[in-house]
Amino acid sequence: MKPAQRPPAAPRHAPHEVRVIGGQWKRSKLPVADAPGLRPTPDRVRETLFNWLGQDLTGWRCLDAFAGSGALGFEAASRGATQVVLLERDARLAASLRASKARLGASTVQVETADALAWMRQAQRASFDVVFIDPPFDADLFEPALRAAVPLLAPAGCIYLEAGRAFDEAMLRPLGVQLHRSGRAAAVHYHLLHPVPDDLPSPS
Repeated sequence: MKPAQRPPAAPRHAPHEVRVIGGQWKRSKLPVADAPGLRPTPDRVRETLFNWLGQDLTGWRCLDAFAGSGALGFEAASRGATQVVLLERDARLAASLRASKARLGASTVQVETADALAWMRQAQRASFDVVFIDPPFDADLFEPALRAAVPLLAPAGCIYLEAGRAFDEAMLRPLGVQLHRSGRAAAVHYHLLHPVPDDLPSPS
């Protein structure tokens, strides 16, 4: 009688990852943990975003408010940003971000284990050139995050918003921002926003 055969071992899958698509760390891999709501910005969307912002971000100060994998923040640092702050409330994800920072030698990147809304509400005003807002789509954090981000923008600063739905002018103006550019990739709606100038009349 033959001994019972063991079932074949399940194949091991490589950990999920995204790649930096431009700059000094082009093609470098960033791990993506299996965490609820974690959904890195797709490559095609990041490529469009950094075409909008410009390929060279030398001198820029950037805030990645819901960092997750850090894809947006590390992309900005790779392209020359002089300060990139990554906010992540999940301690496990924050530890992964610090590991990526160490592996890349990303001296301009700062990782904070913090709640994004609380951190932004206490941060210095006019201290960032771009704020990336890409929270979990089901968390309903878009409006409070935009309100908290607007005071942090330097003159000529902008906000990148990624969401599961499109935001139009009627939704954005009461939050202090206006739509500059937008696009869609499958279920992802992405927007580049500028603050509403102080001299524009309020909508009636």
